[in-house]
Amino acid sequence: MNAVVSPPSPYSSAMSTSNTETHTLSVLVDNDPGVLARVVGLFSGRGYNIESLTVAEVAHAEHLSRITIVTSGTPEAIEQIGHQLDRLVPVHHVTDLTLKGGAIERELAMVKVQGKGDNRVEALRLADAFRARVIDATTQSFVFELTGRTDKIDQFIELMRPIGLIDVSRTGVAAISRGALPL
Repeated sequence: MNAVVSPPSPYSSAMSTSNTETHTLSVLVDNDPGVLARVVGLFSGRGYNIESLTVAEVAHAEHLSRITIVTSGTPEAIEQIGHQLDRLVPVHHVTDLTLKGGAIERELAMVKVQGKGDNRVEALRLADAFRARVIDATTQSFVFELTGRTDKIDQFIELMRPIGLIDVSRTGVAAISRGALPL
């Protein structure tokens, strides 16, 4: 009995770490119920993880929303995901901001830290260095608001961990291309 060998699929290498890249995709869609579920279903159906996901209405009159997705995979797999997203009916336009280059990416985080004495002073000093704002303070804790690149937020969180990190809430990446042209 001969075994049938299928050609490799770009999806089969999704979990492989060799040749894996992280990409930010901007997807302009109709702002209708179920659209997000269809987009996310495309990723989950192929075994891809979404590292960050943000959605918001961007054109009220046109009833359009932008979904910003950060995901990882081989270049071929990312390209295939882009093509498949483009074929979904409620999708108007897909842009791989990573390939386009020059995109601006930011994330918002709220970071709750407890501390007294020297730890409290150190938390405030680090917050100042990272340009984090105190948005809530008690005698026992602070809540800091921080906006920036994902790696900056990750670094701030790691520095707060030994001081007394209690909780973190993050928005996910919002991204936009540079220049005068949309997307």
